[in-house]
Amino acid sequence: MKLRHALSITAATAALLPVAVAVAPASQAAPATDLPSCSDVSNGQHDNNALVGRSFGVPHSIALGTHWTTYTATLTNSSAKELKSFELSANLGSYVYNEGERDLSPYGDLQYWDTSQRAWKTLRQANGNARGAVPGPKTLKPRESVHMQLRFRVGKDLPLDHAYDAFTNLTGTFVDRYRDTDCTVHGEAGGTFSPREA
Repeated sequence: MKLRHALSITAATAALLPVAVAVAPASQAAPATDLPSCSDVSNGQHDNNALVGRSFGVPHSIALGTHWTTYTATLTNSSAKELKSFELSANLGSYVYNEGERDLSPYGDLQYWDTSQRAWKTLRQANGNARGAVPGPKTLKPRESVHMQLRFRVGKDLPLDHAYDAFTNLTGTFVDRYRDTDCTVHGEAGGTFSPREA
């Protein structure tokens, strides 16, 4: 009931903001990929309050197996300027803190809903990790939002020999400027979860 209420609030809020429809091919390269992060070039002094993320539907824990967990993610340009060289990507994984721990990404599946083809598309890198670029607009105007539906699952073959600090998210990256240097900034919408046996 709470999720249904939260989704209806999201729908009402989204109706107030223009939405950028994800239509650009994911294969187009953007200059942002070759630039340093603004946080690095500014030694953490660069503030990122331009891109605000919200998500609904990522539970605190999921059962291993074939069942999909679907969630929605929204990134909104809350600044007064247009965000340039905008790129979208999505990720499923876990943080690795100690030797012997593993990333759950190769054991999982991540998909996004392609609105133009009305089909789920799988994100998988060559190394087997469940992540990749997602089609989207190349700029984001003030108060404009990108709204995306994603789903994920983690297979029963994931060894539960240690605790996983797992996450899934939609990331937006854009080019900004710190003093005289072009650099990248990103914002995320997603959530964290723990895998468990079914």
